[in-house]
Amino acid sequence: MEKFFKLKEHNTTVKTEIIAGITTFMTMGYILVVNPGILSTTGMPFDAVFTATALASIIATLVMALYANFPFALAPGMGLNAFFAFTVVGIMGYSWQFALTAVFLEGIIFIILTFVNVREAIIDSIPMNLKHAVSVGIGLFIAFIGLNGAGIVVVGQGTPLALGSVSTGPAAVAIAGLLITGVMLAKNVKGALLWGILITTAISVPVGLTALPASPVSLPPSIAPIAFQFDFSNILSLDMLVVLFTFLFVDMFDTVGTLIGVSVKADLLDENGNLPGAKRALFADAIGTTVGALLGTSTVTTYVESAAGVADGGRTGLTALSTAGMFFIALFLSPLFLMVPAAATAPALILVGLFMMSPILKINLDDFTESIPAFLTIIMMPLAYSIAEGIAFGVASYIILKFVSGRAKEVSLVTYAVGLIFVLRFIFIL
Repeated sequence: MEKFFKLKEHNTTVKTEIIAGITTFMTMGYILVVNPGILSTTGMPFDAVFTATALASIIATLVMALYANFPFALAPGMGLNAFFAFTVVGIMGYSWQFALTAVFLEGIIFIILTFVNVREAIIDSIPMNLKHAVSVGIGLFIAFIGLNGAGIVVVGQGTPLALGSVSTGPAAVAIAGLLITGVMLAKNVKGALLWGILITTAISVPVGLTALPASPVSLPPSIAPIAFQFDFSNILSLDMLVVLFTFLFVDMFDTVGTLIGVSVKADLLDENGNLPGAKRALFADAIGTTVGALLGTSTVTTYVESAAGVADGGRTGLTALSTAGMFFIALFLSPLFLMVPAAATAPALILVGLFMMSPILKINLDDFTESIPAFLTIIMMPLAYSIAEGIAFGVASYIILKFVSGRAKEVSLVTYAVGLIFVLRFIFIL
């Protein structure tokens, strides 16, 4: 373990890494239910998608663990699965086989782009102040996911957002869990986030938010109905180009943002603000997306909930290996893992939002060509509900402000190219 994962070099231990990996799984395990639920609206069998989701997550996270040695977990991405089901199949009227074909092509393109270092160059091109801002923005985004998932923050009547009913139901349980987890953090309890999830789940049983399963063991359903089901008949159509570009854009910058943001918090960036070994990490999601399409699920991406494991001390691939192991166990003990309600994972996500805030101290707030792009990056992630959109607003405003201020030479050519991609997308896609 020490030699392979370099635990001492990263100032961590086997116990810390395993607990961190379990914590990551507990905060992202909802995807095992949510992804099949969304994709089943296209006619794909729920049970088969469940197995495909778990297998794709295992394979991609193992690549991240054993090849890249980073504490990041991967699974079919939220947002991308909704685009798959509700836009490509629902609105555009294509079959789920057509959508899977687009995901497969996306994976192949990502493997090529990663191999020729395009994606790594994009990571390196993002200015350091924006990298700090990405970490903070992801923190607010994660906290918002937790608050909304537990019903503490809801859609308002006449307002975009409002306070939910916090005296009863999931919101009350989540607040109780938040206080319990906060006390454990204050007392420096090891694995406080994981213990908070488990204790809050236990509280959820007697109040009726969840129930103990009749049997915790089940055999994984077959993926035969959805595996290798592609439709290449419309591969050269304009619709395929639009769908493919959307998958590529959102996945690329969600992954880039997650890698940067969580790496900043884990102190994995070098003195130049770059992520050593980023290419290996990017291969993980490229391979995961390609294999996931073969198995029968939507785009696989690096999960922002990996920040929960990092907050619990995870620093190496052993954390990711532990998460992959939990996904494997979940294949056979799915009723037990799926009983964990959103109210139980919400406290961990909210507190991870706090942990991710610290890089804001490193942002230059006195230089408005730096602080305004950083602020837009931070605020747009939760409000647009997208890491990619936050980066888009940050990079585009950074280029414009530097250019009109007579400081265009401070912007690299790659950053200009990335900004042009964002502008073209805003003009022609949105």
